[in-house]
Amino acid sequence: MKHKIITSKDGSHTLYVPDLNEHYHSTNGAVQESMHVFINAGLRLVTADKINILEFGFGTGLNAFLTALNKESNEIHYHSMEKYPIESSMINQLNYGDLFEGKHKELFKRLHQSNWEEENKIKDGFYLNKQQVDFKEVRLEPKYNLIYFDAFAPDIQPKLWSKEIFERAYSSLLPGGILTTYCAKGVVRRTMQAVGFTVERLPGPPGKREMLRAVREK
Repeated sequence: MKHKIITSKDGSHTLYVPDLNEHYHSTNGAVQESMHVFINAGLRLVTADKINILEFGFGTGLNAFLTALNKESNEIHYHSMEKYPIESSMINQLNYGDLFEGKHKELFKRLHQSNWEEENKIKDGFYLNKQQVDFKEVRLEPKYNLIYFDAFAPDIQPKLWSKEIFERAYSSLLPGGILTTYCAKGVVRRTMQAVGFTVERLPGPPGKREMLRAVREK
């Protein structure tokens, strides 16, 4: 897929895919959206000493980057699935490493330069395993505390928001595990509920009224 870099309203980049007429992040603020949906509504609620995170859609690596920056004293093992990795020439043009006074350029580089299909130590207490795989085919262990569900929108890739996918997500979570997503469509909420999730609507990031957070209670 071809990509075009867009500067969102908070100054951080996102990517636009002309063939899909879709952006990787909100044009109202890429970093703001990721912080709101995945860090504040997800990561900050998990208190385990060792946190296993599963991400549906590595994309630009922004969610992994912000997770590494916002980790506390706990240890994080971050497993991200991405069927179509972005080419390195495009990644090198993204401005995430220039954010936060440019203090974390090397961290952003390490996320993308780390090997695929194996776990890599990115920094003390943060380990990344990027897997090039189709969500519909991967077998997942029931070990995750948190899922970042960041696939393209249901109108663009409906198969990635199916009952089958959410059944896989549900079964991979530990009891009390959390799934967060930017999407708040009623059909998505009902599908999550149908596979067993307890789902709540939350205020969305800038430019979006709502988002969803789902919990596996048992």
